[in-house]
Amino acid sequence: MDAIVYTSNSGFTKEYAEMMSQKISLPAFSLTEAKSTLKSGAEILYFGWLMAGSVKGYSEARQKYKIRAVCAVGMGKSGSQMDDVKKHNHLPQGLPLFTLQGGFDLNRLHGMYKFMMNTMSKVVGKKLSAKKDKTPDEEDILDLMLHGGDRVSMENLTPVLNWYQSV
Repeated sequence: MDAIVYTSNSGFTKEYAEMMSQKISLPAFSLTEAKSTLKSGAEILYFGWLMAGSVKGYSEARQKYKIRAVCAVGMGKSGSQMDDVKKHNHLPQGLPLFTLQGGFDLNRLHGMYKFMMNTMSKVVGKKLSAKKDKTPDEEDILDLMLHGGDRVSMENLTPVLNWYQSV
């Protein structure tokens, strides 16, 4: 494997990519940096942030690099949303996918994503607040939407590290 490549909007995905880089001694580059640093066809571990099931930057990275695994960073618990992410992004059969819980901080978002998430957190937050019998995952997402937070951790990254050490 040649490098870790990531796309990050609010920094949580970048944190995971840098943590992984330190653990496995591979350089980490943003997708923009990678374009001028890595040769076409390089083997990479790709980290992208999730928005409505889409792993941002994945399609662009897939056109230039050989992606060995995808790490999708979102608000949901690590290991959740696997089927939806695979289906929505048309991931090839056998391509390892890891979903990692990142965090939420409206102040760290940029451009239209800040506006969209502000609106979405109000609508979904109101709906979740009114729901009786919330699951623990729903409680956690509601807490993130209402108060923000950072759930990036080495524990969440452990399955990715285990996979990497096994290949």
